[in-house]
Amino acid sequence: MSFQNPVFIPGPTNIPERLRKACDMPTIDHRSPLFGQILHPAREGVRKVLKSDSAEVFIFPSTGTGGWETALSNCLSAGDTVLAARNGMFSHRWIDMCQRHGLNVEIVETPWGHGLPADRYEEILTADTGHRIKAVLATHNETATGVKSDIAAVRRALDAAGHPALLFVDGVSSIASMDFRFDEWGVDVAVAGSQKGFMLPPGLAITGFSAKAMEATKTATLPRTFFDVADMAKGYANNAYPYTPAVGLLNGLNEACGMLLAEGLESVFARHHRIAEGVRAAVGAWGLELCAVSPDVYSDTVSAIRTPEGFNATRIVEHAASAYGVAFGTGLGEVAGKVFRIGHLGSLTDVMALSGIATAEMVMADLGLDIRLGSGVAAAQDYYRANRAPLRAAA
Repeated sequence: MSFQNPVFIPGPTNIPERLRKACDMPTIDHRSPLFGQILHPAREGVRKVLKSDSAEVFIFPSTGTGGWETALSNCLSAGDTVLAARNGMFSHRWIDMCQRHGLNVEIVETPWGHGLPADRYEEILTADTGHRIKAVLATHNETATGVKSDIAAVRRALDAAGHPALLFVDGVSSIASMDFRFDEWGVDVAVAGSQKGFMLPPGLAITGFSAKAMEATKTATLPRTFFDVADMAKGYANNAYPYTPAVGLLNGLNEACGMLLAEGLESVFARHHRIAEGVRAAVGAWGLELCAVSPDVYSDTVSAIRTPEGFNATRIVEHAASAYGVAFGTGLGEVAGKVFRIGHLGSLTDVMALSGIATAEMVMADLGLDIRLGSGVAAAQDYYRANRAPLRAAA
């Protein structure tokens, strides 16, 4: 692998030099007022990225998986029922975590490549007149399949059923890259990680809690210590953590939010959509198909690309790394060996995306697939030329 080439995995993503420098800072006393000057602006920046006026933001030294556990352990009790669809590897892993915590999971099995079945959610919630379901889990962007789901539709399902269940949303590979509306969609707990749209190294679980979720923490009885938001809130009130924080990453998060907000969230989302459309144009020119079944569920952060029947897609990832020093994502779970993934999120431009598309073409040609060199690149170029954004001054 080469440190000179950008990565095209769906996270961790490329780190801008500005954020590398922000994370590389001298040691400070994390129990001094100086730490508060990093902590509180970072939390406020995340709140703005979530498009929320009131979310309580809690940031743990962890990853998105720790964020999942934060949502469950702070808001639920052993034996509670949660509703979740299994439509990819990451929804599967969140379900597994629920079961390990002693929760009863009502699972809606959903074909991989499809979005969350909000209509089925509504049927189940409407039938649950005793309100035994305490939370609905929703993976906004299924990283394994390149599928986004309609969280607003899930909220409408809850409202149509008149159901009081909490809405937990995994936004790890969507938040800070794709439109996310915490307040408007009535999200109760949102989960993100530092290593995706925030363009930082792994190490932070980023969560937002609604007032309703905060109220639920008062009666929830699942064990929690490290991920206890009540302990964290007490620490925040004193410009501190209940334990040692990842100060450099928090400083980077503060800077990352500043970069995203300076670019403008709508411009960030438009950039991701434009780059993704170029990748999708290339896939079409190659004569291949996405794992995502229809344009309404195409992800703007990762494309899972199906290879011909009988061809092991993992060979593409392995050959790209060994021959060209470029990283693509492998298929996971039910689509392992059937797809390879191009991540197109975070610190990325049209020009960088073209280098990934060109590399994928060379790799597939090397491996004997019927790919004409330049076909995908040309299709992406045509799209980028017709839809280029105005150049901005360097941040």
